[in-house]
Amino acid sequence: MRCFGTGAKKTPSPLCGGRETARRVLKATSQGRSTGTRILTHIALLLAILLQILPAQAGQLDRGALERYFPPPLVVGEKDGALPVWPILKQQAGSYEVFAYAFESVDLAPIPGFGGTPPDLLVALAPDGTFRDVKVISQHEPVFLEGLGPEPLLAFVDQYASLSARQAIRVGRPNARAGGAAPQTTVDGISMATASTRVINQSILASALAVARGKLGFGATNVGLKVEAKLDSFEKLSLSDLLARGWVKRLTVTNDEAAKAFKGTGVEDPADGPPDTVLSDIYVAYLNAPSIGRNLLGQARFDALLRELGPGNHAVMVLSAGPPDAPENPLGERFVLGSIPDRLTIGQGGLIVTARDMAVERREAGLAEGLPEGSWTILRIDQAAGFDPSAPWVLTETIIRERGQILSEKITRTFPVETTLPADLFTRVKPDEGPSWIDPWRARAPELGLIALMLAVLVPVLARQRGLVADARRFAVFRFGFLALTLGFIGWFGQAQLSIVTLVGLVRAATTTHDLAFLLYDPPSLVLWVFVLAALVVWGRGTFCGWLCPFGALQEFVALLAKPLRIRQIAIPAGLDRVLRQAKYIVLAGILVAAAAGSPLADSLSEVEPFKTAITLTFVRSWPFVAYAVGLLVLNLFVFKGFCRYLCPLGASLALLGRVRMLDWIPRRAECGSPCQLCKVRCRYGAIMPSGRIDYPECFQCMDCVTIIHDPGQCVPQVLARKRGRPVSPQPAAAA
Repeated sequence: MRCFGTGAKKTPSPLCGGRETARRVLKATSQGRSTGTRILTHIALLLAILLQILPAQAGQLDRGALERYFPPPLVVGEKDGALPVWPILKQQAGSYEVFAYAFESVDLAPIPGFGGTPPDLLVALAPDGTFRDVKVISQHEPVFLEGLGPEPLLAFVDQYASLSARQAIRVGRPNARAGGAAPQTTVDGISMATASTRVINQSILASALAVARGKLGFGATNVGLKVEAKLDSFEKLSLSDLLARGWVKRLTVTNDEAAKAFKGTGVEDPADGPPDTVLSDIYVAYLNAPSIGRNLLGQARFDALLRELGPGNHAVMVLSAGPPDAPENPLGERFVLGSIPDRLTIGQGGLIVTARDMAVERREAGLAEGLPEGSWTILRIDQAAGFDPSAPWVLTETIIRERGQILSEKITRTFPVETTLPADLFTRVKPDEGPSWIDPWRARAPELGLIALMLAVLVPVLARQRGLVADARRFAVFRFGFLALTLGFIGWFGQAQLSIVTLVGLVRAATTTHDLAFLLYDPPSLVLWVFVLAALVVWGRGTFCGWLCPFGALQEFVALLAKPLRIRQIAIPAGLDRVLRQAKYIVLAGILVAAAAGSPLADSLSEVEPFKTAITLTFVRSWPFVAYAVGLLVLNLFVFKGFCRYLCPLGASLALLGRVRMLDWIPRRAECGSPCQLCKVRCRYGAIMPSGRIDYPECFQCMDCVTIIHDPGQCVPQVLARKRGRPVSPQPAAAA
C-alpha cells in the first residue's frame, strides 16, 4: 500500500500514519530487555494502526427502533435536519402536537465513562423542558457490566422522569431524597458507583441542554438560576398605584377586538351587544413580591399563601371581572379547582410554563380595595419550571369559537398581556460556575486530604531509608498500619482501587472520543494515578504494588494466616517462575488489543483482576466472581502474592512503564550475591537475582532487604566485618 496518492497533491493514506507511528514505537523499544518489553512492542504496533482507522461512536437508533420505544398512539416524526433529534408527536384536538423531542446522548454529549466510551442514553424531553423518560441504550461502565449489574443503573435513570432540564440536577448519596434532599434537583446516587453515575448525569443534562438551546429556547446560562422575591422589601401601594406601575396588569377583550382576531374564519360575527362591549376582563399579578401580594391579599392571607406555597415556588393571581356565566369568562362555571386552566397559559421565552390552580379558599373579603368582584384563582408555578419572575413573562387568554353544526371545528385566537417587574424586587442566585467535574472534587475534599496526607508520610519513608526502615519491628508496625489504611480507606471506603480498566478506558477514549475528561470524575483515583506515575520515574513499580494497592494489602493480611495455619510456602522452580512471570504481559496484551479493536472482550478479559469483586463490591457479587477472588486469596497462602507476580495486567503495565525509573535506589554491598544470598532467600517476590542485583520490575518495595542491609545483627557482611573489626557501608547497585 502506498502512503500517498498518485495525484499532484499527495495525500497521506489513513493507514500510513499508523504504520509510521508503529515504526517509531518499534525503534524506540528495540532495546527492550525482556519478553514483557517485546510484548509491549507488539501491543504498540497494533494500537498505533487501530487508533488511525477506528471510527468515532455515534447514535444507534433509526426510526424503526424509536417506534419500539414510542408505540402508538405516539408517532415518530421526521428527524431534524440541524440536530440529531426526532420529534415525538401526539394527536390533540384533531392535530398533531409535539409530545417530546427524542435523542441519543452520545450524539450531543459524548462524555466518556470509565469504560472509555460514552454511555448512550435515549432521552425524551418535553417542550416545557421536563424529562418524559430516560432509557439506557448501551454503556461500558465496568461496575454495571459484571459488578452490580445493569439493574441499579436502570433504576437510577428512571429518577429523571418529570424532572426539569431547567434545573441543575445533582447526584446525591444513596437515599439522598429520603434524607431530605430536594427531589426536584437531586437524584439518589448508587453506592460503589459514584463516579459512573456522575458521568451518566452529566451526559443526560449536557445533551438535554443542547436540545433545549436548539429547540426550546433556553440553555445552560439559566439552568439552576434561582430567582426569589425579596420578602423584606415592602411598599404600601393601592391598586391604582400597582396598575400605574405595571406591577398589576389588566387584559380586556371587546367584541370589536375579538371580531378582528377571528376575521376570515367564518366565526368573526361579534357577540351580542355593541363593538365596545367587554367580552373578557382579567387582572394579572405576581404575588410573591410583598409590595404586590401583600397589598392585594392583606398581611394574613399573604403569609398563609407563602407558607402553603413553599420556598422556590411562585404564585400568580388571575381575577376575572364580571359575572361567572359570562360567555368568555376563563374562570367561569367550567373552571375546575386544582386543575391547569385550559384557557389561560403563562409563558416565558416562547415556552409554556406549567401553572396549576392552588385551590385556595375564594373569599373576596380582605382583598385590595378597588379589585372588582368576580371569580379568581391563584396559579402555582413549581420551581422546576425554571420560571424567572424578574424577566418578562406573558399570560395568554384563549378564546374558542366553533364553526359548523354537525362536525364542528374549533377555531382559537389568543390574547396576551405581558408583565415586566423591576429587578430590585428580587434576588438572583447564579448556579455554581465551573465544569461538571468540579462537583466531585468539592464533595470528596476530605478524602483527598487524607490520601494526600498518606502520600506525604510515605514519600520520606521511601526516600530516607535509615531510621524507621532500619528498625525491623518499628517498620513492620508502620507498614501494616499503612496497609490497613490502604485497604480500609483507599479501597473499601474511598473506592480508589486502581485498575486495568482505566487503561482500557484510555485506549477506548483514544479510538472514539479523544476525551479524557472521564478521569476527572473520580478524584481519589486520579490523585493516586498521578502519584503512582511520578513514583514510577523515581522508584519503579513497587510503590503502588507494595503500598497503595488495596487488593495487594488484602493479600498481605491474608498471608499472615499461613503461619498459624502451618501452611508452608511452595517454592516455584526458577525456570518455571520466569515463564509464569510472562503470563501477565500476555494478559495485558490481550486486554489492550481487544479494547483498541472496540471488542467487548476487553471487559471480559479485565475480569482477570479480582479488584472489582474484592474491593469495589466488597464480595457482594455472583458466586463465580467471589469464588475466583477467594481462590486467589487462598493461593496467596501457598504462593505469596501469586496473582500479582504472575497474572496482574495492571502490574505488568506498571512494570513496563517502570523501566523509565531514574534510580537504582535499593542499597547493595559488594558481598551481595557473592557470597551472601540472605536477601535473595528472604525475598518472597523473587525480585533479587542470584548475583545480588534487584529486578526492579518485579520488586514490590516491601523494604525487607533494606531492613536487613541496615541491620548489623542480620546483614551477614556486617556481622562478619564486625567480627573482623572492619565496618562496611552499603552502596546502590545497578538493577538486573
